[in-house]
Amino acid sequence: MRKFLVVLDDSRECLNAMRFAAMRAQNTGGEVEILSVIPPEEFNHWLGVGELMREEAKERIHAHFEVFAKWMREKHDIDPRLVIREGNIVDKVLERINQSAEIGVLVLGAAAGKSGPGPIITALLRQAGTLPVPMTIVPGDMSKERLEAIT
Repeated sequence: MRKFLVVLDDSRECLNAMRFAAMRAQNTGGEVEILSVIPPEEFNHWLGVGELMREEAKERIHAHFEVFAKWMREKHDIDPRLVIREGNIVDKVLERINQSAEIGVLVLGAAAGKSGPGPIITALLRQAGTLPVPMTIVPGDMSKERLEAIT
């Protein structure tokens, strides 16, 4: 099974990564897995407050995921799977890839600004030669029409 792993976050470029993964999965008979990582610093509060914040973060993730999932189901006949983890995002991406032999491609959206492609891509590029799967970097400002033509 060929599974495309995409990171769900609040960045603008995340949209193009989702589009690319859904279109490639549809055109290759694959699946999409969406990973969202909650940073640990969000819960450095008293126990009750931290737990409440964790649940609120998970609710936001599920709502965000459902927007993409609905679009993938209706437009591309893809039923994505959501995985939520807590910790350092780069560590959790690598951990997820190593946990699932079905993941064949990591898809990330690159920021279009002058500050670089984004912290996840920057960190993973340092390890690009030892990644267990190929990494596809999708330009954040690429048009939907261009993505359709490429995929």
